[in-house]
Amino acid sequence: MQRIEYLSFPAILSDLCETIVEPKAALGFPSQLGARKLLKVKLAASVIVLVAIASWAAEAPRVFDGQSWWSYVKVLASDKMEGRETGSPGLQRAEAYIVDQLNTLNLVPKGVSGFYQPVKFISRRVDEKHSHITLILDGHPHRLILGTDAFFSSRVTLGDEEIKTPLVFAGYGLKIPESNYDDLQGLDLKGKIAVIIYGSPGNVPSALAAHYQTVRERWKSLREAGAIGIISIMNPAAMDIPWDRVAVSRNEPSMTLVGEEFEETTGEKIGITFNPERAEQLFRGSGHNFKELAGLAAVRKPLPHFPLVVSIDAKARIETTDIESANVVAAYPGDDPELSKEYVVLSAHVDHLGIGAPINGDKLYNGAMDNASGCAVLLDIAHALREGHTKTRRSVLFVFVTGEEKGLLGSKYFAEHPTVEERSMVADINIDMFLPIVPLKLMTVYGLAESDLGDRITEAAKLYGIPVQPDPEPLRNVFIRSDQYNFVRHGIPALMADVGAVKGSADENKQFAWLHDRYHAPSDDLDQPVNLPAAALYEDVMYQLVLGVADDVRRPQWKRDSFFRRYAHASE
Repeated sequence: MQRIEYLSFPAILSDLCETIVEPKAALGFPSQLGARKLLKVKLAASVIVLVAIASWAAEAPRVFDGQSWWSYVKVLASDKMEGRETGSPGLQRAEAYIVDQLNTLNLVPKGVSGFYQPVKFISRRVDEKHSHITLILDGHPHRLILGTDAFFSSRVTLGDEEIKTPLVFAGYGLKIPESNYDDLQGLDLKGKIAVIIYGSPGNVPSALAAHYQTVRERWKSLREAGAIGIISIMNPAAMDIPWDRVAVSRNEPSMTLVGEEFEETTGEKIGITFNPERAEQLFRGSGHNFKELAGLAAVRKPLPHFPLVVSIDAKARIETTDIESANVVAAYPGDDPELSKEYVVLSAHVDHLGIGAPINGDKLYNGAMDNASGCAVLLDIAHALREGHTKTRRSVLFVFVTGEEKGLLGSKYFAEHPTVEERSMVADINIDMFLPIVPLKLMTVYGLAESDLGDRITEAAKLYGIPVQPDPEPLRNVFIRSDQYNFVRHGIPALMADVGAVKGSADENKQFAWLHDRYHAPSDDLDQPVNLPAAALYEDVMYQLVLGVADDVRRPQWKRDSFFRRYAHASE
């Protein structure tokens, strides 16, 4: 019985059916009589197994059917919402719809103004007509084509200053004291620009490597070493989408939060993203080539560090606009006199990319999986709690954040200025683009080994016969690329879970194809195929996780060996 809990019902049933249809082949007996005798034995055992399965299934309640989830997605990702760009009327309509649903469910407003928590941004856009990047080799200038060779990062580039300086290749550009790793040791970076390849060495745990690859941590180390800017080369082994799609979005505005507390790149004068297919020109005359370096980065090996012969002459003009948007916050009250003052946070981002450069004639970026899907899970769980008259000891806090696509900004603002007492938030369960496009046979959990939330989701998934796995693609840095990370930075145990796939399987290939073709593209819309049973099963697992954390008198705890445990102590 204990063993069956780890198995998938479809897998067991398939095995039994194969045995019944082809007894000789399945049992390996040359004798028909022998096969029949053993078949009877196995069929009798099968009855016992099926009874056990029925008992096991009865212990795993099914609450969701996928249909209600999809009904929410269809509204939030409709053309009417115009892609939900941060600060746009489309996002305002999407959030108004969410507020209507929360009102209908009689949830408690927990924003600053009702359900809303206003957030102020500065929108930044590069005026490429008055901007240039020129590489200089042996006194000869070579002007780059913006969008083809490289482009400016408007989020960090100060603008309107001519930058003429040497370049230094700094490997991954990381300094990780916990792993005794330092790309910058011995490099002369003072007044220079560091050229780096996105990635990390393989001997550093993935969550730790992801943390040090955040904008804040990487720039902190480079600034201390004297650098004034960064040229980042995309790692070909870890590109979710091809360069031409990356370049298409370069002229979309980036955003920063208003407030000194959100400054992370002070002193960074210039940021440039480089096309890996054009990166060889950076290494001319250096004795190295990009193909060699990219090969090392693909398998997470240490990289060499050396000054480059090429220098740079660059200038960017940045246009700025003030923007206001909002997070939406609501609570489902717990019923314990003391524990109800604490919250299990469920978070998901509402925003997407809005209306942008057309791809195949379509310029509306609906964002169905990214992340109407996550918001729909929150609404569905809120509905299940209310309609089921479910009593939870702790309260559940639903946080729909803005500005995720601009750098996790809405959740960063909420974590810095929470609308409930910070210490009252015991955990964050974040849902972002969980991709129910294949059957749910395996769950990928980001942050699995960092806190006992990993143990809890493992148990919740086990109820439905679903195994879990940690991040199988550490080069993609998913743990720091969604909103759970801002809760982590404030000491709150957090995780995110997705529909996983076995390495090398058809399901994994389908997920990779989705990333290549639909991620951050107009084709992430309502016409794509989705697997409603997978969505329903995912919701069931997450619902059991929420209930388990809400009812357990023990607060979730960081694991003793987790790097992120230090943030819990810092917040005390």
